[in-house]
Amino acid sequence: MNAILTLVLAVQILTALGMIGLILIQHGKGADMGAAFGSGSSGSLFGASGSANFLSRTTAVLATVFFICTLALAYFGSYRAPESGSVLDRAAAPAAAPQPAASGPAAQIPGTSAPSAIPGNAAPAAPATPASGAAQIPTR
Repeated sequence: MNAILTLVLAVQILTALGMIGLILIQHGKGADMGAAFGSGSSGSLFGASGSANFLSRTTAVLATVFFICTLALAYFGSYRAPESGSVLDRAAAPAAAPQPAASGPAAQIPGTSAPSAIPGNAAPAAPATPASGAAQIPTR
């Protein structure tokens, strides 16, 4: 999957660079008026009329490849592997059983869980200062 994504991205970058180059060397629609008054359009690489067909068709092909690569990258970017089971099966998974409330100062601190009964695990110590905002303001 990752190799395909890298390949599509490389093709998209190359077609983008090719389109930029081809668009920059093409003449605009107003360039034909200058050719009527002696501008050097007839001395171009592909002749007076051959460059418009070749360059515009090549640009159209590169634009099509760029568009297809963009759609492929959008598809692969939103692709998720299918998961087994339904949404209802995953929602009905049993919830963890609530732990009994512990007594003592650690149980009174909001946002902490009860200390574990595993030996070697010490419960966190309660703060020495009160948790009010007035106690945290330094005095002079």
